[in-house]
Amino acid sequence: MTDTLYTGIATSTGDGRAGGRAATDDGLLDVTLAIPREMGGPGGATNPEQLFAAGWASCFHSALKAVAAQQKVAVADSAVVAEVSVHPNGQGGFTLSTALHVELTGVDQATADKLAEGAHAICPYSNATRGNIPVTVDATVA
Repeated sequence: MTDTLYTGIATSTGDGRAGGRAATDDGLLDVTLAIPREMGGPGGATNPEQLFAAGWASCFHSALKAVAAQQKVAVADSAVVAEVSVHPNGQGGFTLSTALHVELTGVDQATADKLAEGAHAICPYSNATRGNIPVTVDATVA
């Protein structure tokens, strides 16, 4: 592995996703966790899938901005929506899938598709999950 640029550190305590807590070592993130209602839990707090979706959306958005700058494409406005879904794996466990939706203004559809593809090629979350879970990426121009 190459030189490490940064290491994020978080700790989960309590009952994990079933009423536990997750916090970063710097104290900037400190959340209560709950199983979502859709999975038979009480809801009312965040869950690992939401945290993963927030991280991936943010990382992918930064990658999108970097690709646009590298290709000298002016983007008027942009957003990335990440949907992380949980599925039973048929063996008593679970697996994930993700849909990444890129929303752009100020570019045509072909450029939006090219930027989204470029972001997916360099985003660390995309690279970490590539070949491990189903991922779809689409771009919409407003």
